Amino acid sequence: MLKFLAPALLLLLSGCTITKTPTIVDANQTTGTVRLGYNLAPLQKGKVDSYSANSTATRQCQQWGFATALPYGNPITTCSVVSGTQCLAKSVVLEYQCRGIAINTTTAAAPWY
Repeated sequence: MLKFLAPALLLLLSGCTITKTPTIVDANQTTGTVRLGYNLAPLQKGKVDSYSANSTATRQCQQWGFATALPYGNPITTCSVVSGTQCLAKSVVLEYQCRGIAINTTTAAAPWY
C-alpha cells in the first residue's frame, strides 16, 4: 500500500504543470513592444508553448507594419493574491520586441511594362 501512496503523495506535493496560452495584456506601437500574460493558481507551474506565444506577438507586430517579434528579457512574475506571507496566485508577463519592416506585396508598385 505504501508503494502506491508514496508516488501519489509526491505528485500531489509537487503541484501541477499546466500549459498556459498567454494573451496580450499590453501593446505599445510607439516602442514596438508587446506584453503577453497569464495567471497561475496556487501550486500550479505554468508551461508556455513558445511557438504559440511568439505567433501571437508577431501577429500584433505585423498589424503595425513590423516583420516579426522577438522575446526579450526574462518572464516577469508578480504575486497577485497574498494571504499573510503566502502567495496564492501569480501573474506572469512575457515581453516581446517588434523587429524589421514588413513589405506589403499587394500594395507594392507593379512593374510598368
